[in-house]
Amino acid sequence: MRTSEEADAGPSATAPTHKLRWWKELLIIGGFYALYSLARNQFGSTKVDDGDLPVHAFHNAMRIIDAERAVHLFVEPTIQSWFLPYHWFIRFWDVYYGTFHFVVTFGVLGFLFFRGKSRFTRWRSVLGFTTGLAIVGFSLFPLMPPRLINSPPPYGGEKLTNGVDFGFVDTLEVYGGLWSFDSGSVQRISNQYAAMPSMHIGWSVWCVAAVWGMVRRRWLRYLLLLYPAATLFCIIVTANHFWMDGVGGLAAVSAGYLLGTRFDDWMKRRRAAKGLPVAVA
Repeated sequence: MRTSEEADAGPSATAPTHKLRWWKELLIIGGFYALYSLARNQFGSTKVDDGDLPVHAFHNAMRIIDAERAVHLFVEPTIQSWFLPYHWFIRFWDVYYGTFHFVVTFGVLGFLFFRGKSRFTRWRSVLGFTTGLAIVGFSLFPLMPPRLINSPPPYGGEKLTNGVDFGFVDTLEVYGGLWSFDSGSVQRISNQYAAMPSMHIGWSVWCVAAVWGMVRRRWLRYLLLLYPAATLFCIIVTANHFWMDGVGGLAAVSAGYLLGTRFDDWMKRRRAAKGLPVAVA
């Protein structure tokens, strides 16, 4: 059996090749993302009515804050406050939050398909398992993001804070971006409590890992690492996540890697047992 390193190196000269069809991959990815979106939005803010209070999501946010305070690292309000006077800067990160997460991830998928076919199925599987694990997290641990803690109902926790101001600013509402959670269509389809684990972190780490083996120059690898670092800064300065959500995202992509690579190896063994081509082209 070929090792993971050998599998990533590409097909041998004599190995039969299995053709990847771009339209088939688009259907697979599109179908999975549709299921992800549907499952993601079955829990959390889409289930809050005008007469309800998001008690569960709010209390989970308090648990995160208590955990961060226990290790003396409840630093998100302070970090955000340093940059709030710079409106253009905050607005940039609001736009970054709503775009890079999707554009870079799907861009890497496309890059792997056209330039790294020997790695494509493996890393597609890793992304799928990572995202699937995130759905479990969203379902079991609905979490109110920092920006909503002192916001009014129906989605905010203002009535649950007992007058305590936690110091967060909803930058998307105050400074704006390309879209808003307050718009009717976004409110109806978005689960604003899908915060733990942070897929902004999970997907950004996946992007780096997926292309890491294709980058030989050390300075380019360091440059790649700036992307998850910038994403971590973004989710904190916009108050969309706690830093612990980022740890959750890192755990999800780590577990997704273990499951995804094993699944990919199993699929290749299954194809080989049936006499089907294993290598991709």
